[in-house]
Amino acid sequence: MVKTKNDSKLLERVAKLREEIRLHEHRYYVLDRPSISDAEFDLLMNELKQLEAKHPEIVTPDSPTQRVGGAARKGFETRRHNPPMLSLDNAFSFEELDRFDRRAREVSGRQEVEYVAEHKYDGLSMSLHYEKGQLALGVTRGDGVNGEDVTPNVATIKAIPHRVDAAKCKRLGLDGDLEVRGEIIMPLKAFAKLNEQQEEIGGKRFANPRNAAAGSVRVLDPRITASRQLDFFGYYLLAGGRTPFTRHSDELEAISKLNFNALQWQRCASIEEVKEYCRKWEEKREKLPYEIDGIVIKVNELWLQQELGFTSKAPRWATAYKYPARQETTTVREVIFQVGRTGALTPVALLDPVAVGGVTVSRSTLHNMDEIERLGLAAGDSVLIERAGEVIPHVVKVVTQGKDRRLVKVPELCPECGSHIHKSPDEVAYRCVNAACPAKRRESLIHFASRHAMNIDGLGEKIVDQLVSTEMVRDFAGLYHLDADKLAALERMAEKSAENLLREIAASKFNDLSRLIYALGIRFVGERTAQLLGEHFGSIGALAEADEQALTEVAEVGPKVAASIVEFFSERANRKVIERLRSAGIDPHHAQQETVSNRLAGESFVFTGTLARSSREQAGELVGRHGGKVVSSVSKNTDYVVVGADPGSKYEKAKSLGVRILTEDEFEALLEGKLAPAQPGAGEKKPSGRAAKKARRSA
Repeated sequence: MVKTKNDSKLLERVAKLREEIRLHEHRYYVLDRPSISDAEFDLLMNELKQLEAKHPEIVTPDSPTQRVGGAARKGFETRRHNPPMLSLDNAFSFEELDRFDRRAREVSGRQEVEYVAEHKYDGLSMSLHYEKGQLALGVTRGDGVNGEDVTPNVATIKAIPHRVDAAKCKRLGLDGDLEVRGEIIMPLKAFAKLNEQQEEIGGKRFANPRNAAAGSVRVLDPRITASRQLDFFGYYLLAGGRTPFTRHSDELEAISKLNFNALQWQRCASIEEVKEYCRKWEEKREKLPYEIDGIVIKVNELWLQQELGFTSKAPRWATAYKYPARQETTTVREVIFQVGRTGALTPVALLDPVAVGGVTVSRSTLHNMDEIERLGLAAGDSVLIERAGEVIPHVVKVVTQGKDRRLVKVPELCPECGSHIHKSPDEVAYRCVNAACPAKRRESLIHFASRHAMNIDGLGEKIVDQLVSTEMVRDFAGLYHLDADKLAALERMAEKSAENLLREIAASKFNDLSRLIYALGIRFVGERTAQLLGEHFGSIGALAEADEQALTEVAEVGPKVAASIVEFFSERANRKVIERLRSAGIDPHHAQQETVSNRLAGESFVFTGTLARSSREQAGELVGRHGGKVVSSVSKNTDYVVVGADPGSKYEKAKSLGVRILTEDEFEALLEGKLAPAQPGAGEKKPSGRAAKKARRSA
C-alpha cells in the first residue's frame, strides 16, 4: 500500500490538478472565458476525484471536489457583523440624485465629485470571511447587525473561491485575513430551469430570481444549494473591519484580482455621467443574464465617505437609483392550457396586448391551478402583470373582477392528443401520460434511444427533430418501421448513415426487459426500478396488467411509483404503442441471471459515488451473479456500502450506522474471495442472520 504522506509525486499531482481546476473554474464561472472544453475539464476533475477516493487522507476542505455539499444541519448559528451591513437610501428620480450630489459637493468643497456607479443586483447580500487565505465563514446580511452562518452552503457555489492566492494578497497589501461582501444571485436562465424542474416534480415555484437565490442559500441541506446554479458578485473588501484602500474603485479592482466576480461598474467624473450610466443600463438591462433593479451610486474617495458619514440606517455617501417597476394593468381574455415536454398542463392567460418595459405582452403563464386559486383569477378579470428581464411575464394580482367572469376549468382531454388527463393526489400538476402525445414526442424519443434505455447509437436530437417534424415517427414503434430511402433523404443523413442507424435500431430489439421498461419513460421509474420490475414480472405484458397492490410487492416500489405505473398502462394510447412494439418483434422476457457462486448469498450492497473501473450497473450485476443483491438506500440492515469518487449522503449515513464501507479495490477483493466478509457489529444484522449466511456460503 502506498504511504501517501511520503509519496511526493502523488501530492504534487494532486496539488497541480487542484490549481488547474481552480484556474479553469475561475475562467468559466467568473470571466466567462473558458480555455478548455467541458470534456477536458471533466477529465481533470475525474482524475482528482479518483485520486482522492483512493487516498481519502489527502482530501482537504478547499479541494474543488468538496463543492457537492455535506449532510444537512439542524439549524443556523447567528454571527455578528463588524462593521454592520447597512442598507441604502433610495432615489427614484434624477432630482433626488442632484440633491445627493449637492450634499457631497458642499461637504467636499468641490465643483465636481467623483462617483462609482454599480449595477444593483437583485439577490441575497452575503459576507465572506477568509482566514489565512482560506474561506472560513459565510454569513447572510440578516438584520444588518446579525446574520446567519451558511458557510457549508456558500462553499458549494463555484464562483466563490475556497481560498485566495497568497501572492496576490501580498501584492495588494493584504495578509489573507479579509472579508468580501457582495451579492449572491441566480441568473435568469438558471431561474427558469429551476422553476421548470419544480413544475416537473409538482413542487412550489419561486416568485423571482431573488427569492430563488435566497431560498437556495438559506436551506439546511447544502446539497440543495450545490444543485442550484448560483453566482456571487463582490462589492466591498475589508481587512480588520475597514477597507485598506483610498478609493472605492481600487477596492473593486482588488476584488477582481483576487478571482472574484466584481460588479459591473464605472467611474463617473460627475453626477451627469452617473445619470447617463443610469439611462444606458435602463435601456440595456433586458439583455443582461441576471436581474438588476437599479444603479448604486457611491462617492469614490474614502476620505469623503468618512466626512459624509452615516445616518442610523444608511451611509450618506451612497444611494440606490431605482428603476421604475415594469408593471402594467390589462384584461385576461381567455385561459388556455399548453402541454409541456413532460406532459404537464400549464394554464396560460391570453391578454389584451399591453406595452411593458418597451415590449408588447399578450400572454402570461399562470403556472398551475393552485396559482389560479391563490390569485382568485377568472377570464374577464383586470390583472396587474410584471415583466422581469427576458422571463415570461407573470400575473401579480387581480385588480378588479370582470362583469362576465368565466371560471378556469382543467380540460378532461389533452388539447394536443385527446387522451384523458390524469392527476395524482399528492401533486399540483395535471398531466397527459400518453407517451406518443405530439407535445411530448421529441423528448420521449430522445429518452427511448438514450444509452441506458434502448441504446440506439446515432439517434441524436437533430435526427429526432427531423423525424418528428416530418411525422416520419409518431411513437416509439415508428422507429422500427422507418423507410431507408426517406431516412437517407433527411438533412445530415446519407445512404451509409441511414444504413448504420437502421442497423442500430434493429439491434435494439434484442435489449433486455429492464431497458425497455426504463425506455418507456414512466414517471418515477428509473434504471434500478426498471430492473426490479423486470425481474419480478418477467414480461411487459405482466407488468401492464399488475395493479397497485401487486406492484408494491416489488422491492423499493412504493405507492407513488406504483400509482404512476398503473396510470401509464391505463392510458389506451400507451397500450397501443406496446402492441405496435410487439408486432415489430420487441417483447423481451426477463432472463434469469447466471449465478457464478453463492459467496454473497443474502448480502445487501449499496453503491455511491463514481466507480473507476466499471459502472454501478455492472458492479450490481456482479453482486447478483455471486448471490447478493443491490438496494437503493442505506439502513442498519445493509451489509456493505461501496464508495467511489465523490460519494453522496449514503456514505455519511453508512459511517453513522457503522455499516461496513468498501473501496472499489476492496469490493473486487471480496468478489474474488480475497477479503474476509463483514463481522456482526454496530449497525449490522443480528448474529443469527449472519450465521445463516455463513452457513449458506459453506454449503
